[in-house]
Amino acid sequence: MVPIDLPQAPDYRVPWDALQVFPWVRALEACPQDPIHHAEGNVWIHTRMVLETLAGMTSWRELPEEDRRAVYLACLLHDVAKPATTRTEDDGRVTAKGHSRRGELMARKILWELGEPFGLRERVCGLIRYHQIPFYLIEREDARRMAAEISLVARCDLLSLVAEADIRGRVCQDLQRILDNIDLYREYCRDEGCFNGPRTFASPHTRYTFFHSEGRHPDVEAWDDTKVNVVVMSGLPGSGKDTYVKTHFPNWPVVSLDGLREELDIDHSDNQGQVVQTARERAKEHLRRGERFVWNATNISRRFRAPLLSLLADYHARITIVYVEAPREALWSQNRSRDAVVPERVIRAMMDRWEVPDGTEAHEIVYAVPSGHGA
Repeated sequence: MVPIDLPQAPDYRVPWDALQVFPWVRALEACPQDPIHHAEGNVWIHTRMVLETLAGMTSWRELPEEDRRAVYLACLLHDVAKPATTRTEDDGRVTAKGHSRRGELMARKILWELGEPFGLRERVCGLIRYHQIPFYLIEREDARRMAAEISLVARCDLLSLVAEADIRGRVCQDLQRILDNIDLYREYCRDEGCFNGPRTFASPHTRYTFFHSEGRHPDVEAWDDTKVNVVVMSGLPGSGKDTYVKTHFPNWPVVSLDGLREELDIDHSDNQGQVVQTARERAKEHLRRGERFVWNATNISRRFRAPLLSLLADYHARITIVYVEAPREALWSQNRSRDAVVPERVIRAMMDRWEVPDGTEAHEIVYAVPSGHGA
């Protein structure tokens, strides 16, 4: 795969010709934008302006190499989903609702294919997901919660650079107001102690309850009422979840969706309702007995994880999510060696909703990423 090179000293020239090899770059040229917020033109014109602006920012040039790369890739990919989300409304306005979240999903797949290290890739994806938040965080009622959430997946100081390059790399009427809001965002995050690192919490359970209930303060320790330990596996088919469970939890009961498919003679392509319902009933049996267990399934998106995590919380479980990942060639190889091979087209479709778990979802997150893949 073709690597993405950064602008380098002394002139910090953006390598435009090299970027044109990517189809997702070429798609930006044909994507219009609303002239009120983007009078400069299409998405590629805006993206070029953003990258040129970033390359000229002393605050970006002075960052450590890995941070510079994360911010540059986030700026390059921040609007990558606009071609897929842009619509012209009945009143003639051009919108791209949901492009930040969709962009995170697209960027994860793109950067995984390019072989970018896991840690750097996930910082980029976080920066893309939240790239508009500094424009208006100071106006939100849930500013503390949002700032803390961002800090767990994307450094707030780096996000402010992405936001500044984004707004300076366009032609719009409210430029100064947004720049002022970005500065207020910076000050707010400094006050909250999460500007250049994750927000600290009184305890892991305090962090969990802060994101799952109202009226909590991150510095006031929450009463730990957990009663049973549950491990939830997460990862694409072929990533190595079964091996991880056998190695690290050899004596734990396992609720396995693959195991239930075999037991119930239900194929991956069939309706999975009976499999999921049976798994939930078996999980409830363990929970009622206060018995630790492992839930082994792909759990690849927040939407699919949420009902399970809510069920576990109802039984006062202490939840650990173990996320397992394999590099591209290893994933395809390991999937082909499985007893029940999942078609590649199915896995690629799953990648369209691929969201890596983060610290807002559970008491503990374990990232089981191979050495050298950038955990």
